[in-house]
Amino acid sequence: MSIIKFLSSKTFLKQIGIAVGAIIVLTIILMKWLNISTNHGEFETVPNLTGKSISVVEMELKNNNLVMQIQDSANYNPDYPKFSVIEQEPVAGTKVKEDRKIYITLNPSGYRKMQVPNLTEKTLRQALPTLEAVGFQLGNRTYVDNIGKDVVLKMLHNGKEIHADTRLPKMSKIDLVLGNGNRPGMSAEQDSLAPISSEDIDLPSDLN
Repeated sequence: MSIIKFLSSKTFLKQIGIAVGAIIVLTIILMKWLNISTNHGEFETVPNLTGKSISVVEMELKNNNLVMQIQDSANYNPDYPKFSVIEQEPVAGTKVKEDRKIYITLNPSGYRKMQVPNLTEKTLRQALPTLEAVGFQLGNRTYVDNIGKDVVLKMLHNGKEIHADTRLPKMSKIDLVLGNGNRPGMSAEQDSLAPISSEDIDLPSDLN
């Protein structure tokens, strides 16, 4: 039998039909398997987790067939409760596959502690930007008799004296004790009328 006659024979055409049918059946089975294994067309909606506690978040994600992944944060946000969610990825409303990991960032228990800068003998103008640069706030200012006007004499926190090696939570208020420009024990008027001695001024060497 020649090749042309074989290709046009019923036997060959029947085999071709069987092969095509088998390919179609296998394709359908494969598509259904992929549809089942990947949940094709089925998505979960990411819930809004912001401001919620870990226990509530875990329950909500479990009910939505999602997985919680915790990320710590060093930046405290006073607008949210401690250890609550302040950020999430993906954001609320996103459509994702089942068992997708949802990354959440938790609010710390408070501001991290920072080292107090050395402000002693600095002027108020110098001290204020130094405090703000580190993350502290200027509290109360108390003036005492001292010839160094607006010069920092002491630093206080909650009524207790602190020093440059003290560590306080960021955003803490630091009170300053400053000089008022007067000599100790004299009023401003008395100080302005007090005689000036040779020890208070520098005289030329040839006049001494």
